[in-house]
Amino acid sequence: MTRTAAGEALTDLVLEIFRLNGRLLGSGDALTRPAGQSSARWQVLGALDTAPLTVADIGRRMGLARQSVQRTADVLERDGLIAYQPNPAHRRAKLATLTSRGRATLDAITNRQVIWANAIARELREDDLRHARRTLERVRHAIASTLRPSAQNMPGRSTTRKKRRTS
Repeated sequence: MTRTAAGEALTDLVLEIFRLNGRLLGSGDALTRPAGQSSARWQVLGALDTAPLTVADIGRRMGLARQSVQRTADVLERDGLIAYQPNPAHRRAKLATLTSRGRATLDAITNRQVIWANAIARELREDDLRHARRTLERVRHAIASTLRPSAQNMPGRSTTRKKRRTS
């Protein structure tokens, strides 16, 4: 089986994103290290920047597994950077919120990130960056649409289901 030209272009893009992700994680760890944090912790703190969220909400927003977010959030709570509070919309899914220490930590990381982002951006064109973001967003949505139940008939997937035994 061979890829179409567009399939080859997508594969090349995905491979470049994997390489970029490695660099971003390394940069994120360098930015967060002075605050005693990591890229993973920064993702959770950053998700809580504007409002409390459930762990599942953070996972959906950041494209992360709920279980990994839960582990990170529990460490952040233990370290006093976030707190869990009751969720009026759901009895069991508590809301995570930044503590004052968490806010100060996120602000310190954000200040370092602003300097880093401005330095990187000086080497690139703003229009190119905005176009790249829109393209990546479209790729993300296209991938998400193949994961939905309505995409059960995508090529290479069986459309028959095994019947469950009821004896």
